[in-house]
Amino acid sequence: MSFEPTKSAQHAPTAPTGFARLDSQPFPEFAPGWVWLVGAGPGAPGLMSLLCYHALQACDVVVYDALVNPDILHWVNPGAELEYAGKRGGKPSPVQRDITLRLIELARSGLRVLRLKGGDPFMFGRGGEECQNLAAAGIPFRVVPGITAGVGGLAYAGIPATHRDTNHSVTFLTGHDASGQMPASVDWAAIAKASPVIVMYMAVKHLGEIAAALMAAGRDGGEPVVIVSNASLPQQQVAETTLAQAEAFIRANEPPTPALVTVGQAAQWRSVLDWYRGNLRENAIG
Repeated sequence: MSFEPTKSAQHAPTAPTGFARLDSQPFPEFAPGWVWLVGAGPGAPGLMSLLCYHALQACDVVVYDALVNPDILHWVNPGAELEYAGKRGGKPSPVQRDITLRLIELARSGLRVLRLKGGDPFMFGRGGEECQNLAAAGIPFRVVPGITAGVGGLAYAGIPATHRDTNHSVTFLTGHDASGQMPASVDWAAIAKASPVIVMYMAVKHLGEIAAALMAAGRDGGEPVVIVSNASLPQQQVAETTLAQAEAFIRANEPPTPALVTVGQAAQWRSVLDWYRGNLRENAIG
């Protein structure tokens, strides 16, 4: 069987190329007075979506989080203002209510407001809360999903979130609650029994307690634990330990954050699928 080029492909040399071609596409209007809540992906600029790129080009102001790679901000149109609203555990951070009030204020002044978040805004990003408040204030908004670290970060570590030979399900959860403590609302016994692979955001600080809870519920202490720091970036680090050794490992090594923690047999595929190394890390785009 042979494949013939389509008419559009045959005439491609006469069409716009590169970003000129991208900019000519019929993107949805980013209207004044709107807030776009956009996920920038796990880190590498190449993993942001086309709608994210469009929003960066069309906005008047960017209100961005701590987990947004600064290189992504280089894609913002030169006339836009940048406002930092980063929140990191254990460090002085803006109050969530103040961030939302600022979004409302900017939108009511007639600006195109880009609320830029790392990963996906609706995956442990408090995007749902911000949209609730925007809706209550009568502010029109759009949500642009991003690649969440729990999927994209694992892929860059050579770990598939699901694999038919190891797990047909996966559980995503947060490793701390609003007060910064290990989340008491998580039923660790149920998670231990029902989920072959557990992917945890913001869990390094309480990993020892979490590991103890999982083992108390029956998980094997020899089960692999993988910690992925700075996922998808050239400085990405991947550390491997076990549930039984997790607490001692964290104390001895202090893995850099932000980090993603994975528990389960899917980690075994890393020995075969670890592709992000060597020269591939030299490209800052991803």
